[in-house]
Amino acid sequence: MTDIPRGSVEQQTFYEQVGGEETFRRLVHRFYEGVAGDPDLRAMYPEEDLGPAEERLRLFLIQYWGGPRTYSDERGHPRLRMRHAPFQVDRAAHDAWLRHMRAAVDDLGLAPEHERQLWDYLVYAAASMVNTPG
Repeated sequence: MTDIPRGSVEQQTFYEQVGGEETFRRLVHRFYEGVAGDPDLRAMYPEEDLGPAEERLRLFLIQYWGGPRTYSDERGHPRLRMRHAPFQVDRAAHDAWLRHMRAAVDDLGLAPEHERQLWDYLVYAAASMVNTPG
């Protein structure tokens, strides 16, 4: 086993620490498997094929967590609330989104500190998208 130089882990981004693109690919794919079978959430995706939505979320999360900036290069500033404004995101949608994301996060088997950091962000992000009472 080789020694890791002292301080090198702290210099890695979260993206690198959790396994890079493959981890986020697995996370988002598992999430969209849940969305595909959820009639309430599925109705929020006008595209018949969820592939483009899956790619957008994957690229956004990769960039957010310190990976390549492909999302911004292709789509500009994330402006998440603006992009979600056309959809009625209520508490039920929030809860469903988190339910499917919870299953996806659990499937990753991340170290507890990484899982907590990721989950805390996802809970915050879901709450910030709610734009409809109820």
